[in-house]
Amino acid sequence: MGSLKPVIPRPLIVVLALVLAACGLTRPPSMDAAEEDSFEDDVRTARTLTEEFWKQQFDRLGETYRPIADFIPYSGTSGPSCGGEPSVPNNAFYCPVGHFIAYDQDWMEALWNEMGDGSVYLIIPHEFGHSVQAQLGTGFELNVQMELQADCYAGGTLSALVNSGALTAQPGDENELLLSLAAAGDPTDDWLNPAAHGTAEQRQQAFVQGYRGGVGAC
Repeated sequence: MGSLKPVIPRPLIVVLALVLAACGLTRPPSMDAAEEDSFEDDVRTARTLTEEFWKQQFDRLGETYRPIADFIPYSGTSGPSCGGEPSVPNNAFYCPVGHFIAYDQDWMEALWNEMGDGSVYLIIPHEFGHSVQAQLGTGFELNVQMELQADCYAGGTLSALVNSGALTAQPGDENELLLSLAAAGDPTDDWLNPAAHGTAEQRQQAFVQGYRGGVGAC
């Protein structure tokens, strides 16, 4: 694996020493606290930290984590299909058929600019949560149950990374994360809708459940 350049997210400060040491990557502390990282840095870091976290979780269970096969940025309607279904703009998704994650980079970068880097640290762990569900063979009666568990997994992942020192939460981060979830909430509580992800309140509650109790609480 190659090395990562120093990263100082806004306002999450990434210090990779603990999590990435396990796979041979170390990073010196930032030399310039005023330096701002890029959107691409945050995306790369969120992916790396999240996958290393889940590898450690699977190792503790005596299981083997299977890294995603690909991590694909796209723009608009140019994304990869999944099981014959085309990708759509303003979206990120995990595809179990090819075991990959794809995301509309223009949409995600707009969120990063408008709402802060917390949006990246929510969306990417959420999609990795779906890949974990697939690997564990987790079954659900309703789509919304699957989505809320992925929100819970995202909260548990982020909490573990903060507690390990891989990420440092700054004042205002919690509100930033909850606002990002609120913006993605369904307008109505229609659990039978096959596309339902949960209302803003339900998604926030699921995230907080994971953040406070860890992924085991999901």
